Amino acid sequence: MHIVLQLIPKKYLIGGTLILLGLSGLLIMSTIVAITGEFEKDSQQSEVTEIEGGGIGVGTANVSPEVMKYQPLLEKYAQKHGLDASYVPIMMALMMQESGGRGNDPMQSSESFCGSVGCISSPELSVDKGVLHFKSVLEKAHYDLKLCLQSYNFGGGFINYVMKNGGKYTPELAISFSQLQYQKVKHTGNYHCVRPEMVPYSACYGDAKYVDAVLKYYTGTITADGKPAAPASGGIGGKSGVKVIDAGKTLIGKTRYVFGGGRSQSDINAGRFDCSSFVRWAFEQVGMNVGPMSGVTTDTLKTQGQAINPKDMKPGDVVFFDTYKIDGHVGIYVGNNQFLGCQGKTGVAIASMAKGTYFGERFNGRVKRF
Repeated sequence: MHIVLQLIPKKYLIGGTLILLGLSGLLIMSTIVAITGEFEKDSQQSEVTEIEGGGIGVGTANVSPEVMKYQPLLEKYAQKHGLDASYVPIMMALMMQESGGRGNDPMQSSESFCGSVGCISSPELSVDKGVLHFKSVLEKAHYDLKLCLQSYNFGGGFINYVMKNGGKYTPELAISFSQLQYQKVKHTGNYHCVRPEMVPYSACYGDAKYVDAVLKYYTGTITADGKPAAPASGGIGGKSGVKVIDAGKTLIGKTRYVFGGGRSQSDINAGRFDCSSFVRWAFEQVGMNVGPMSGVTTDTLKTQGQAINPKDMKPGDVVFFDTYKIDGHVGIYVGNNQFLGCQGKTGVAIASMAKGTYFGERFNGRVKRF
């Protein structure tokens, strides 16, 4: 190697060294610029929060963050087992009642899977078998959704009982079935009333009020074919949409954006909001509950309401933007390519979503009507 270097003229060695040094400097500068650019991009988009998940079209699941994290799995196994995605919010409400999203068997599907409690120790297996069992019970109940829910608690025998007594779920049939079954098993000492109001009826088998318990976590209607549907009001778009916009406008100039703000009454009183908490607050002012104050996120909002083609959106519809992630920002459409939202630099304000603007380039076409 030393001999080779001696054979190369010094001017070429010096020139080559300078070229290498120049290239190294350019590489270092490019790296610094790239890193700086990423920091700038992150700072521009830090106005949003939430967790990414899937989305469906109807009904509203008002559940905890622990349950919300299972939404993608519920959608995955609904598709796998051929169950319409409109049932996902109902199953989220069911999970909320069963476990609140906690434990290794969040859908409490061990008994339906293997006949005994505790045989499932994998949350994903619980969702898989829970969705499969839900679909099976739904079909046996001839898509009577309330019958399906009560049978998820009582077992398949309740479906046979209902079919012999009118063929349709009623609260009275749930109580009478619980009474009959309790008489058969009360001698074991393993059963007691989960609801004090059922003690006078001796209806202590299962939970005769299970349907109401599940549906308190669900906002929507149930159609004649048993499918969940959008709220009976028909959505907030149009004239009703003006009301939610007017409510939201009252905060213009009175708030500031705070990451994670708006999830306590003290935050709201002080005018601290982020994008999703502001949307929740605005709808609350017109009598619509679109999620718990402490748990609302863009992820929970995008599962609610009815999916609308962007060409058909009306004032009051909820629009989503891909900022630092998919569906990272949310606001309320006001018309004329503008939306009302809580942004990082302005707090609650009307912003443009026209082509060529920051939000116009990030509008992802997801529109929901609550």
